[in-house]
Amino acid sequence: MKTEHQIEALERARSGNSALNYQAILSGFMAKGIPSSEIIPRENVLTYNAWQAINRQVRKGEKGVKVVSWIKTTDKNGLEVMRPTSATVFHLSQTEVKK
Repeated sequence: MKTEHQIEALERARSGNSALNYQAILSGFMAKGIPSSEIIPRENVLTYNAWQAINRQVRKGEKGVKVVSWIKTTDKNGLEVMRPTSATVFHLSQTEVKK
């Protein structure tokens, strides 16, 4: 069953428009032996929770690539702001269909 957190992660992954992490993603997964032609951010490179939302499990022991992500939060004045945080993304080849 998909959780709200998983659905939100998948929505952010597919609707985001920033390309700031593309170079880190490409170089990180190429260092793991994945050809650049098989690395498509937002399609076959997603966070753990986004993979969970589409019924895929990251295999135990797989190491992802760290990227910078922006999340909405509320500051001390109650205003909604964006702040950076780190996230880890995984390639499709590091996942399998959930049983």
